Amino acid sequence: MAASLLNKRTAIFFGVGKLTSFLPAVVQQIAHYNPRPLWLNIKSPYIPSKESEKTPEWQKTEKYERRLFGRYGGASGVDPAKLWPSHARLEELVAEEREWHPPIEVVLENIAAREREKEQRRVEREKIIAANMAKMPKMIADWKKQKREAKQKQREEKIMRDKLLAEARERFGYAMDPRSAKFKEMVAEIEKEEKKKRKLLKRRKREEEQGSAGTAAADSSQ
Repeated sequence: MAASLLNKRTAIFFGVGKLTSFLPAVVQQIAHYNPRPLWLNIKSPYIPSKESEKTPEWQKTEKYERRLFGRYGGASGVDPAKLWPSHARLEELVAEEREWHPPIEVVLENIAAREREKEQRRVEREKIIAANMAKMPKMIADWKKQKREAKQKQREEKIMRDKLLAEARERFGYAMDPRSAKFKEMVAEIEKEEKKKRKLLKRRKREEEQGSAGTAAADSSQ
């Protein structure tokens, strides 16, 4: 009886050994992993002194005190009442909560306001487009008129330039460069003469109008 039990146990042991030999190495490592316990000194934890100059500033903050209390509890020596936010801080938290997580009614109203503003911008944009389209025929006509006037001015300037060049050739007996100082002096002289002629014609016209008015007055008095 004892021999049979020993044989069964030996078979089971060797069977498990064979099965383990076929498993991957990673699975075997995970199966035999025995982590070390986390060392946490609850009896005499390290509590930095706020009065010491060697203590870093970040270990003197309320945030670090919360960490100490969360890790060591009452053994940290931190008063839990100090960790609770003040009235001013609570008001700031409530204001932040209202700003970042407003009620559903406020969210829906904001969405509706944005949709109304978007629709208003669309209507105004369509009005501007319609107004510009209504002005389009006049704008095209004005553009064509400007093109015609520009071409006419270019033709007139070309005719005047050719006329001045012909006159310069006639005066001096050779073709002149329109950029030369001599040509510019001639043009200035011609413009001066033309101005005098226009002034003389204007004065004669005024004298004729005055003479016609005097004759009409004499005829009416008779």
